Amino acid sequence: MDKLPSVFANPINKKINNVQETFYSRDTREVDVNPANINSKINAIFSAKDHVYKSKVRITFKDKIVEEVIVGKTNLNLLTLDGKLIRITEIIDIEKI
Repeated sequence: MDKLPSVFANPINKKINNVQETFYSRDTREVDVNPANINSKINAIFSAKDHVYKSKVRITFKDKIVEEVIVGKTNLNLLTLDGKLIRITEIIDIEKI
């Protein structure tokens, strides 16, 4: 095999400082919500042995936490004892109290 030509490498004669003092922070916090996880939690609440007609739950939304008594569920909403509809897509977390 023939001898290959050498590769030119330019010498570095200065100190390299690759922006080590820069800091970036975002103010908004985004929570990754898995809709399958929320639906499985809701189904677990409704299929529990102690759920006969209603269950008291703590629902976490993007900007607030509320305690409600839920009595029913559709594909898109939860129905509370007061007659309010809560969109399932807006729920970040739900837990039984």
